[in-house]
Amino acid sequence: LANLIRDTAHAVVEALGLEQQDALVEGLATRWQRGTLVMQPADSSLQPKEVPLETFFHKIVMIRNNLRVLEQKVNASDKLSDADKFDLQQYITRCYGSLTTFNILFKNKDDQFRTSA
Repeated sequence: LANLIRDTAHAVVEALGLEQQDALVEGLATRWQRGTLVMQPADSSLQPKEVPLETFFHKIVMIRNNLRVLEQKVNASDKLSDADKFDLQQYITRCYGSLTTFNILFKNKDDQFRTSA
């Protein structure tokens, strides 16, 4: 039973195109691997926050994946009107547009955020 569950989970992850950690690091541009994102408060008495770029990149990729799933669900919905689908699609497109700032992190241009198909 445990093997069946594990195999099913792996098949679902693969079928949905969800990223695995190794694939994430491969997707991160070489110059950023093993790098650190440093958030420095304006108040120098406060401690900066450091985040490994692999961790930050993983979160960006998960946002991208979740937006893709949301987009598919909106487009496939038979309960939403065409006008509602259009409105929701516009919000999703704006989210992609806001995330284009992070395209510099991606090794492959095809993996980057785009606001048009």
